Amino acid sequence: MNSQERIKKLIELREEARKGGGLDRIEKQHKQGKYTARERIEMLLDDGSFEEYDMFVTHRTTDFGLEATKPLGDGVITGRGTIDGRVVFIFSQDFTVMGGSLSETYAQKICKIMDQALKMGTPIIGINDSGGARIQEGVRSLAGYAEIFQRNIMASGVVPQISAIFGPCAGGAVYSPALTDIVIMSQTNSYMFVTGPKVTKTVTGEDISIEDLGGADVHATKSGVAHFRADDEEEGILLIRKLLEYLPQNNLEEPTITQSTDPADRVISELNDIIPDNPNKPYNVKDIIYHIVDDEEFLEIHRHYAKNIVIGFAKFDGIPVGIVANQPNYLAGVLDIDASRKAARFVRLCDSFNVPIVTLVDVPGFLPGSAQEYGGIIIHGAKLLFAYGEATVPKITITLRKSYGGAHDVMSCKQLRGDINYAWPTAEIAVMGPKGAIEILEGKKLSTLEPAEAAKYMAEKELEYKEMFATPYIAAQYGYIDDIIEPRNTRIRIIRSLKALATKKLVNIPRKHSNIPL
Repeated sequence: MNSQERIKKLIELREEARKGGGLDRIEKQHKQGKYTARERIEMLLDDGSFEEYDMFVTHRTTDFGLEATKPLGDGVITGRGTIDGRVVFIFSQDFTVMGGSLSETYAQKICKIMDQALKMGTPIIGINDSGGARIQEGVRSLAGYAEIFQRNIMASGVVPQISAIFGPCAGGAVYSPALTDIVIMSQTNSYMFVTGPKVTKTVTGEDISIEDLGGADVHATKSGVAHFRADDEEEGILLIRKLLEYLPQNNLEEPTITQSTDPADRVISELNDIIPDNPNKPYNVKDIIYHIVDDEEFLEIHRHYAKNIVIGFAKFDGIPVGIVANQPNYLAGVLDIDASRKAARFVRLCDSFNVPIVTLVDVPGFLPGSAQEYGGIIIHGAKLLFAYGEATVPKITITLRKSYGGAHDVMSCKQLRGDINYAWPTAEIAVMGPKGAIEILEGKKLSTLEPAEAAKYMAEKELEYKEMFATPYIAAQYGYIDDIIEPRNTRIRIIRSLKALATKKLVNIPRKHSNIPL
């Protein structure tokens, strides 16, 4: 065979590999409203940047007649490319090849690019669309999953890991996305569960559909497994690109600061009147967020889960930050189990990748009740406290209104190494609200008074308590609040603080690892 014939064979083999499971299966994939593995890569990466690895890999199984079918690539496409000029490593599971089922060699392909990403310090992106382990390979496919899990664990907090679920992801396969930093699910065609509906019915008797058991809505609203529920694959891919604008290549780099056209000295007069005079009246904290960030652009994470706390990425004068904010218009902004877990994970994500954290506080306390106590609110609340206390990135906290009890401590207070703690004049920082405090402090006297006299006395004492404790000035006297600021100047003060903290250096005590209350 001469050189021209060899080149011709190479071209033919490449063409064969690019067809995946064949034109019929590609057409079926399209009819289901799904893109192919290669189309997804092309949509995600910069044009012409994809460099494929292991195109000619095939499986090694001879059982169950598989030796007669050895598709090139073995059901997963792996390689590297660029997103906005930044190198990333990527794998995309190909459902047209044996249902995207994972084999030993398939896993080795994924592990190779994960190892490369760790060596080079670049993000890892996984696009999941697979029927699970290749049953014909038995324990070898299970071992393959475990090899991937181990690399997810070693890469955690070292390079950003993003998972997109654009098809089935079931059984052991779900744990790789669960170990990554961000999970995106498409509204249609995607689902995740450890055990499917059929086995569920056999074992528990519960009759449930795939969507109700593990669809995108379930994981975006109830379990919190999905950080984003995308309307379709196109939106999911745009979200991946957008997320990388706020994250660095790895834990040793800083996020990229971009040029902003939004004036850093912009005064926002509307904020002076945004907090209702009635302390029990709700407002939308997102209105404040959109006002203060660059160009009103806020990438909210977990939008549909634990709505009593808001988290996401934004920029201040081009500086990427993570925002954590209590949401007064949902459950009054109380902290509960789900909100604590949601915010704690986000704080740790920001700290892992050197993203400063801006915290907006309006929290009346923790949600009471047996359901919360039995569910472990003590442990889950401690996660958020732990995350803030462990974080070494710049931390700016602004108390907007209520900051009561243990929830005050948990929300990035000065004693959890908050770098700069501001308060608006509307802030109320105390052990508890005026009514509850007076009922405890004056309980004996109130019990001796007639109802009318008790009500009058209660009102007088509540007013006295408010003037004494439900203000930011006592905390400011002790230095727990660095300054009380005009709301309209909030953006200006945050930007100045971020620039002052740019050179912050803080290292935790050396240890093998922390023992966060999981």
